[in-house]
Amino acid sequence: MFDFSIMQIVAGLPGLVIAMVVHEYAHARVAVALGDFTPRLMGRLTLNPFSHIDPVGLLCLFLVHFGWAKPVVINPRNFRSPRRDDILVSLAGPGANLLTAFAALVTLLVYDRMGGNMTTGIYLVFRLIIEYNIGFAIFNLIPLPPLDGSHVLMQLLPRDLAETLAGLERYSFLILVVLLMTPVLGMILIPCRELVWTVFNLLLSPFF
Repeated sequence: MFDFSIMQIVAGLPGLVIAMVVHEYAHARVAVALGDFTPRLMGRLTLNPFSHIDPVGLLCLFLVHFGWAKPVVINPRNFRSPRRDDILVSLAGPGANLLTAFAALVTLLVYDRMGGNMTTGIYLVFRLIIEYNIGFAIFNLIPLPPLDGSHVLMQLLPRDLAETLAGLERYSFLILVVLLMTPVLGMILIPCRELVWTVFNLLLSPFF
């Protein structure tokens, strides 16, 4: 999923932690706002990294370019509108990542325009915060269980097709490994990443 060098490992750690924490916290925050207090009871309604980061998942990100955070557990039966609210909770994580990426980009541009000391290290840290958050958003929107995109798709599909999609979860890790070892994942991620950058550029072009 990511291309690491030694410098990127050091400079990228803030970006990885921020991307994971923001993503999971957004799931928890929206779930609680919609009536399910399960994330609060499980201590997930916090920005404390230790509540969200899976050490093995973080290590795998560095070693094999694929990893995970602790998933936020929700109970859709507590929602007022289970189907709609499950979609909103699922989209909250990727949405928060995109907002974080955009905020980091604005911060970087403002810092540069105000004459800040733009060292290579500062630029790389912010660049990786942006890239990793965009990457987390796009990757999690892939409609493969247990990724967020599959939750959205299952709520939109007829029940029988949704159950078929849910049944793929037992093979999802293998499927993801195959995708990582082939150009297929890049064919998905790269155009989507370029689309996000195009939208960011359109939004910021009147100001920068």
